[in-house]
Amino acid sequence: MTVTVVDHPLAAHLLLQIRDETTQPDQFRSLTKRLTTLLILEATRDLPSEETTVRTPLEDAPGRVLAGPIVAIPILRAGLGMLDAVVELFPQVRVGYLGLERDEATFQPSEYYHKLPPLTDAVTFVLDPMLATGGSAQAALTSIKDGGAEKIKMVSIVSAPEGIKALEDAHPDVDIITASIDRELNSTAYILPGLGDMGDRLYGTTP
Repeated sequence: MTVTVVDHPLAAHLLLQIRDETTQPDQFRSLTKRLTTLLILEATRDLPSEETTVRTPLEDAPGRVLAGPIVAIPILRAGLGMLDAVVELFPQVRVGYLGLERDEATFQPSEYYHKLPPLTDAVTFVLDPMLATGGSAQAALTSIKDGGAEKIKMVSIVSAPEGIKALEDAHPDVDIITASIDRELNSTAYILPGLGDMGDRLYGTTP
């Protein structure tokens, strides 16, 4: 497993605004999309490509094109905030969805929705903005592997050391791309310093 923290001044700038408790849902969604763009550009750095040639108005020009399909799978509901950035960068992306709900007493996930496209021939990117305990991510990755995915990357906005360790133990073949490795989890399994509940902040459902 390789863990990549995107080291870019713009990523740091956007992340701090996302963390700010005064950031309103409309701005929060825009910031999440922009930061996800930076994360996905890093995550797709090693996508396979092949040589080809096109004709410009003046002469032939050699270059490279993507050689295979990609899949994006947001973990509902917070992962939806990251999806638009991927679709804009890769309009031909196949999109799947996984719904996972955390039991607030045990912190264990249960799957309530599952819809995946063909995976065996693609590079799959799992979009889960908060890698906390790693329980939901572990369950998602197991489900996705059962669906035939072989090349998988996890893309998160903030990650806790506990979640990274859980994935390293359970899915050591899956690389992680994140904007930050935060300090720790609190007693209710929220990331510190974190950014609160991602889904609530995206969609304005904070009590």
